[in-house]
Amino acid sequence: MATRSMSACIGTRWIAFGMAAILANLMAGCGTGHGGGASATYRNKLNEMKTVQIRVKDQPFDVWLARTEDERERGLMQVTEKEMAATLNGRRGMLFVFPGEQNLAFWMFNTIIPLDIAYINAQGQIVKTYTMAPLETRTYPSLEPAQFALEVLAGTFEQLGIGVGDHVEIPDSVLKDAR
Repeated sequence: MATRSMSACIGTRWIAFGMAAILANLMAGCGTGHGGGASATYRNKLNEMKTVQIRVKDQPFDVWLARTEDERERGLMQVTEKEMAATLNGRRGMLFVFPGEQNLAFWMFNTIIPLDIAYINAQGQIVKTYTMAPLETRTYPSLEPAQFALEVLAGTFEQLGIGVGDHVEIPDSVLKDAR
């Protein structure tokens, strides 16, 4: 009887452990924009991503394009401030490109630096901005349909006076790919 009780107890613990592991994996993959595993190797290969220059309030930004579901999921996870350092042509960022307007929500899971995010509609107008803390798991919703999201180092939007209603100049090549 003692063996049976101990086996049942051990079995229950393994089931609980297994369920917790499954739940953790499911939660790691939730959210639009940032999700996935917790490994430091689970990140975008920035040097292999397409880049373009966009402009906001006449300020240039060299951005990596997150065009695929995998690229959007990884986003700027595990990217350092040094990697986000400005280039000769402008500030660094990532532009998330979606196939159409939709309500978006991003989180900072596995993202180790603070970021500003701007949700941008299909006409290039910023509809919502936030400053997001590193590693935070709350979501930041667009509140309105958006087709793009721009992430840059935290404080950039405030420094440049960028906000809701401002226009983002996105190259035609990116707009065509988004359709």
